[in-house]
Amino acid sequence: MAKDFAEGFYGRTAWRKLAIAYRKKVCFCERCTKRGILGIPGEIVHHKIHLNKDNIKNPRISLNEANLELLCRECHEEEHKRQ
Repeated sequence: MAKDFAEGFYGRTAWRKLAIAYRKKVCFCERCTKRGILGIPGEIVHHKIHLNKDNIKNPRISLNEANLELLCRECHEEEHKRQ
């Protein structure tokens, strides 16, 4: 679930288009693939550098494909449990 400051961001057209394009391009969970587990569908486009109040308006972080990874739900939950 998005933090309060990010809710508007995830509803914007720019983010939605980027996320859809990234899902189509990558398809599979990038972390599972790195661990040698192949064919796990990616579901969530995740920011490697997590968004916060200070960087959410910086497109080099929030809308930069290099800052994204496609994760399955399990890997995404693991990532956020670590925080």
